[in-house]
Amino acid sequence: MWCEKRPNGKVRFGERYEHPLTGKTKRVFITMDRDTASTRKQAQRVLNDKIAELLGNISVTVKKEDLRFSELVELYRKDQLATVSKSTYQRNYFATKSLIQILGADTLVDRLTAGYVREQLAMQNEKAGTTNERITRLKALIRWGYENDYIEDIRWLDKLKKFKDDEKAKKLEEKYLESDELKTLISSMTVPKWRFLAELTALSGMRIGEAIALNSSDVDFNPRIIKVTKTYDPVNRIAEPPKTSASNREIQMHDELYRLCKRINLYMKKERLTLGYASDLFINDINGNHVNYYSYNAYLSENAERLFNKKVTSHFIRHTHVALMAEQGIPIEVISRRLGHTNSKITLDIYFHATKKMKEKDMEQVKEITIL
Repeated sequence: MWCEKRPNGKVRFGERYEHPLTGKTKRVFITMDRDTASTRKQAQRVLNDKIAELLGNISVTVKKEDLRFSELVELYRKDQLATVSKSTYQRNYFATKSLIQILGADTLVDRLTAGYVREQLAMQNEKAGTTNERITRLKALIRWGYENDYIEDIRWLDKLKKFKDDEKAKKLEEKYLESDELKTLISSMTVPKWRFLAELTALSGMRIGEAIALNSSDVDFNPRIIKVTKTYDPVNRIAEPPKTSASNREIQMHDELYRLCKRINLYMKKERLTLGYASDLFINDINGNHVNYYSYNAYLSENAERLFNKKVTSHFIRHTHVALMAEQGIPIEVISRRLGHTNSKITLDIYFHATKKMKEKDMEQVKEITIL
């Protein structure tokens, strides 16, 4: 830092720094009333803060050898604020918070190894499913750091394998309902709007948030298309763009779905006229607002628990759509587009599980026949 006296008697302090993208020397200044030991210290602090702010606004590679895990997480969160939905940001915020606690805030990123990560995760004594979810989030974080030039080498990620999850592999069929179970569940639902939502998601494959966010204008009866352009975030109570570009889609209404949407449309029109309110939503509460996501899930879960002793969520209905479409012989590519994603392991698992069960049933039937 240097200083120079100004014609008005005040003192201007200056400091140099190097611009990280151009390599050129830049300068920052602060003017003080006098030059004393106290004002020099104050000027140095202000100049350092100015430089830090200027450098912080420039997207450049962090010194790889100095990058700590908590610093990488902060950079990641800053980027996510501008690039993902609020609900995704919150999920990843808490996921990375847990990773900081497990791996250590001051851990140097370039010294992470697959062995160290596995050891730290194993020490948590969590279920394999939880541990594997942490691995998924960690890999996304590290790959983001690599793609943005904060990390130089991530080859160790290939060595980090998920933990064996016997519980997940044991009963894939518990992730969806059989056709007769679905019919029994829906017929038991006496709250009209909750029944409508269950039927709508079962016949369309929509996520529950997508169904709740539908406007009446999104359901086009001619040419029988449902336009999915948003999803409801129950935490922040807002409708926002869907999670991926593939989620932004059009769903063809087959006859059964078309008839259901007609019934819903008529029911909601009657309710609005009777109670005297207006709403742009396809299905809404009695105040014209989005229906309560948590109340629907609780109602669905309670009915399934009573009927089948199963822990069912709204996502089970979406999985059930996959299985039922597979049983109808619909190709996996068509189902994936209808669901709004191109690569989902659970969709593939359920699809092949359902088709395998169909083949086994066919074999049992053929085994007993006599032709000649």
